[in-house]
Amino acid sequence: MPVFDKLRPVGELLWIHCAEGEAFLAVQDLASRQIAGRPGLNVLISMTALPRDTDRDDATLPLGVHLTVVCDEHPESVAAFLDHWAPNCCVWIWGGLRPNLILMASQRNCVLYLVDADTAGFDGRRDRWLPDVARNLLPLFTAVMVRTPATARRLAQLGLEKDDIEITSALQAGGQALPCNETDLADLASTCVGRAIWFANGVQQEELQTVLAAHRQALRLSHRLLLVLRPAGNLTAQDAFAEARAQEFRVLSWDDGNYPDETTQVLISDDVRDVGLFYRVAPVSFLGGSLVAGRHGVDPLEAAALGSAVLYGPRVGRHLQSYSRLATAGAARIINDSAALGMAVSRLVAPDQAALMAHAGWDVVTEGAALTDRITDLVQDTLDTLQGVS
Repeated sequence: MPVFDKLRPVGELLWIHCAEGEAFLAVQDLASRQIAGRPGLNVLISMTALPRDTDRDDATLPLGVHLTVVCDEHPESVAAFLDHWAPNCCVWIWGGLRPNLILMASQRNCVLYLVDADTAGFDGRRDRWLPDVARNLLPLFTAVMVRTPATARRLAQLGLEKDDIEITSALQAGGQALPCNETDLADLASTCVGRAIWFANGVQQEELQTVLAAHRQALRLSHRLLLVLRPAGNLTAQDAFAEARAQEFRVLSWDDGNYPDETTQVLISDDVRDVGLFYRVAPVSFLGGSLVAGRHGVDPLEAAALGSAVLYGPRVGRHLQSYSRLATAGAARIINDSAALGMAVSRLVAPDQAALMAHAGWDVVTEGAALTDRITDLVQDTLDTLQGVS
C-alpha cells in the first residue's frame, strides 16, 4: 500500500496526468492557467517519472500546483491513490492509458478528458497486444482531442466514433503575462522616453562580467543605452551594484525607490515582482542562467509574451524546448560571449529589429491558445456543474 508524503489540498482539485515527460512544461503552464481562472482551485500533476531537473518540493512549483509520481496499476494502489487525492476532474495528456486507474476514476465519477493525444501514445508494445483495452477505455472520456488527423484515424481504428474526436493544435506552453504596477510602468516609461533599454534577467555571478562588458560595448554605439539588471542565484543586488560601480558605470538601485535619470547607465533590481515591468519597457532581454551549467534558467516565453526579444546562452536546461521554438520562429538568438551579446543588443534595441522579433515571439506564445482555452472551458464547466450538484 503506497504511503503519501503530501496532504490533499482543501477544496476543488483538478488532476492532470502527464503521460509524456517532454510535455511537462506545457502541462505546468496549463495548470497555472486553470488556477488563475478559478480562485481556490488546486492542480495535481501526476507523471510516471519526474523530469531529471524537477524537484518534488512544491515550493519550487507555481502556487497551487502539486506534483507526484502516479501509482502503479495494482488495484489496491489505484484505490489508495484515488482515495487520497479524490480528484474532481481529470485531464489526461497524450495517451499511455493505464486501464485500472482510468476505469476506477470513472467509476468514482471523476470526469475524464483526453487531450493532446498522439499516435505514439497508443502504439507502444503493450498497446499493440491489448487493443481491446483501449476500445473499452476510450469511451470513458467525455471529450477526446488529438494532435493530428493520423491520431484521429488511429483512435477510430480502436473503436472511437469519428464524431467524438476533435483535432486541435498540439499542447504548448504559452508563457504567462507577468503583472506589473501600472503607475511604475507609466512613470518609468516617461522617465526613459527616447532612451534605448535592455534587460538582463536572472544574471548569475558567473555571468555578471559578460553582461557588463556587453553593456560597455553597446554603449559605444548607443550612448544613452540603459541596462536594467536583475541578479539571481549566487549573485546579490549589493554585489552587482558594487561591481558595476567599481567598473565606473553610473549605477542606481531601483529597489531603493529611485528612478533613473539621463546619466544612469545601469539600474539594479532584484525584486521578482518587477520582472513583468522591465520586460514591458525593454525591447530586448538577455535571460540569465543560460551561460552557466547546472542552472534552471529563465522561462523565455514570459519575455516573449510581453514583447521582448530574447537573447540567451547555450545552457538552457529544462527550457530547451521553449527556446528552440522561439529561435526557430526568429524571436530569440543564441549568444556565447560578451562580444556577441553586446553586438546583438546594439542591433536589437533598434525599434524595427525588435518589433520583428517581438511579433514572431507573439506568434509562438499564442499558437496553443485555442487548445488551452478549450480545455479551460471544459474544466470550468465541469467544476461548476459538480459544485451545483454538491
